[in-house]
Amino acid sequence: MGENNHVQNLRIYKNPDNFRGRSKLIVQLWWIVYGVFFKPSPQFFYGWRRFLLRAFGAKIGKKVIIRSSAQFTYPWKVEIGDYSWIGDEVVLYSLGVIKIGSNAVISQRSYLCTGSHDYLNPAFSIYEKPITVGDECWIATDVFVSPGLNIGKGAVVGARSTVINDIEEYSVNVGSPSKFIKSRRV
Repeated sequence: MGENNHVQNLRIYKNPDNFRGRSKLIVQLWWIVYGVFFKPSPQFFYGWRRFLLRAFGAKIGKKVIIRSSAQFTYPWKVEIGDYSWIGDEVVLYSLGVIKIGSNAVISQRSYLCTGSHDYLNPAFSIYEKPITVGDECWIATDVFVSPGLNIGKGAVVGARSTVINDIEEYSVNVGSPSKFIKSRRV
């Protein structure tokens, strides 16, 4: 088969310039700090984890609760508002910017994914698109949020949902793909 017949040819893959937002050295330093100081820290060391994330450029609000098993790919691309909670084994795959509002909850094992690949391009080009989670949202356990989406203020996304479209403010959404089921307002 000729080379032009490839659906994807990873030999020609290349990260875009400055894709990580920091040098390779800083990225590796973050992973060392994460593995040695962040991840093994006792559960109640919330202030310590906030300090480490801020030291690497994350914008973390007051009294944010971040569990030690949460993962931050590039903390300098993360912003979390006051009094929010980031649960156990949450992955903030922050190839792009992730903004989480105040009083928001991202429950255990949820995955906010800001990056993907162009499967139509033989170079399998990587791209990033930001995710915004509004104030007072609840992303329940084991939810996947696709790149480039906005979860509106006060919205709820039910357990094990897959979010592939924007979520309206004050709505309750469940399923894979997630669908509106009712208003959160009483």
